[in-house]
Amino acid sequence: MDNSTKLIEKIKGQHMKPIPRWRFTTRDTLIWLSFIFCALFGALAFSVILFTVQQLDFDIIRHMSHSSFELILGLVPFIWIITLVIFLVIAIFSIKNSKKGYRFTSPSLVGFATGLSILLGTLFFISGGAGWLENAFATKVSIYEGIEERKAQVWSMPQDGFLSGTIISAGDSIFELKDLKGKSWMVSFKGADIVPAVNVTDGEKIKMTGTMTSDNTFKADMIRPWGGFQRRYHGGRNNH
Repeated sequence: MDNSTKLIEKIKGQHMKPIPRWRFTTRDTLIWLSFIFCALFGALAFSVILFTVQQLDFDIIRHMSHSSFELILGLVPFIWIITLVIFLVIAIFSIKNSKKGYRFTSPSLVGFATGLSILLGTLFFISGGAGWLENAFATKVSIYEGIEERKAQVWSMPQDGFLSGTIISAGDSIFELKDLKGKSWMVSFKGADIVPAVNVTDGEKIKMTGTMTSDNTFKADMIRPWGGFQRRYHGGRNNH
């Protein structure tokens, strides 16, 4: 009895049946749906990280006495970094275990999954969805510390050169500011770098870098809008 005959007899003896094709099709479909799902959630996490960077103005606060990496870990809500990593890993694992996953190398899988999440996350961020998502977490999840809270902590350190609040009374080179804790400051902004998005007028909410010159006075070097890189151009700089 040849090997093929023995195999057939063994299959008959164990009552083995061929696996239906639809099971393989369903398995591959579920794997790719898992990849798409994970890539989308990774994109949402990345979009919130982008939103954090925009709101906290890393190009300014990187000058603090910490490394950029320490700042990111300290200021970006850690849940979004963890979420991004977890869903990227699951997405990569899903492709690897698909029918044609053997064709991809590990570096190419990492690059593809990461690139897709970054692309989709950037589009979601541009559309304004990241801000909505972050705000939803901040208002509905009690243990979640939102961007505004972290931002307020960063920009309420006048002794380290970071001050924010609302302008109460503006003059040609000095304005009165009420900070986020309710304290009043006299701020000199002569020669300061004021981005076009800022109007030095009563009621304007701003954040500044500069030097604390006494208990309630501050010399501003750079002034930006509280809301991040928003643009409300008014025909040039507001240097008075």
